[in-house]
Amino acid sequence: MADFFQPPRYIAVEGPIRVGKSTLARILAGKMQARLLLEPESNPHLDAFYAAQPGAALRAQMYFLYQRYQQLAPLGVRPREPVVTDYLFEKDKLFACINLNDSELSVYNAYYEMFRPQIGAPDLVIYLQASVDVLRRRLGKRNLASERSLSPAYLEEVAAAYKHFFYHYSQSDLLVIDTSEIDFVERNEDLQELLRRLSEPIQGTQYFLPLGAG
Repeated sequence: MADFFQPPRYIAVEGPIRVGKSTLARILAGKMQARLLLEPESNPHLDAFYAAQPGAALRAQMYFLYQRYQQLAPLGVRPREPVVTDYLFEKDKLFACINLNDSELSVYNAYYEMFRPQIGAPDLVIYLQASVDVLRRRLGKRNLASERSLSPAYLEEVAAAYKHFFYHYSQSDLLVIDTSEIDFVERNEDLQELLRRLSEPIQGTQYFLPLGAG
């Protein structure tokens, strides 16, 4: 008997800061009538981290780790209802490797390895990319005080870490989208093409580019 295509029930949208993760996650959750889980942003240690206070990076990272675990662990290995999130649990370790020194990372890893087996993998990950220049422009538009201290070098490091991570990623099917010339909010045709693409099978790593982009 032939296998019939089953659309993904659990989608995670990922990518560097200000690439459009939350915006796309909200749109997809609305279209799928799915539960929306947005990444926790409240962190009492974040201002100290941006101010480069000693020990703040570890405190901020451990706080985020536990918040993300608390949010995703109740889903179980296989969610019973459609779910869209704007982050992967593995994203936490990606930032830990950037922000923590070796001794801090050894403490962090002990907790990460305890939590990780309890978090299920999405059916599909949508990885959003954009050039560092585009990310900087979007940061400027938001003009959040906590983000003004993010240097171009740090953004470059984060973007490079994401590229490296997803180059080796194999836990879920993966759709890669460069958002530098794509706007799912202002250009409805871009969104409709993406929705059509998501109604078709995605196996392994594939790339999405609307016909009108470029």
